[in-house]
Amino acid sequence: MRRGMAVAALVAFGAGMVALSAAARAQPGHRPVRIGLGGGDFDACQVYAEVRGLNPRGDNFLSVRAAPSAGARELGRLGPGQRIWMCEIETVPGWTGIVYGPGGSQMCNVGSPVPRPRAYRGSCRSGWVSSRYIRAIAG
Repeated sequence: MRRGMAVAALVAFGAGMVALSAAARAQPGHRPVRIGLGGGDFDACQVYAEVRGLNPRGDNFLSVRAAPSAGARELGRLGPGQRIWMCEIETVPGWTGIVYGPGGSQMCNVGSPVPRPRAYRGSCRSGWVSSRYIRAIAG
């Protein structure tokens, strides 16, 4: 009897772990956007860009994600023409780590060099977007 209960408990535990593992894969955790990847002689984020190519008959916004994955938590939404800083460009294929301020503000303190790569800790927002919908305008 005890052996049967122990087996049942292990099966239930295993099923719970599989469900937990599937949930973890479905929504990846947070991955901070890093700045300064170009080295200490270049701006912390080297490219200024804008959101382009959205479908005006569709959602017409670009989701900003907590990690470079469509399953990651949505942190915000950007509309057509929104200006952003591209900081981690294609370190994960198809995704770009960005920094952005209200209304496309350039005042995010990423236009000057930093001594070494680090996670962005400034006053603006940061996250990950699909590289398909952003185009460089300077840098």
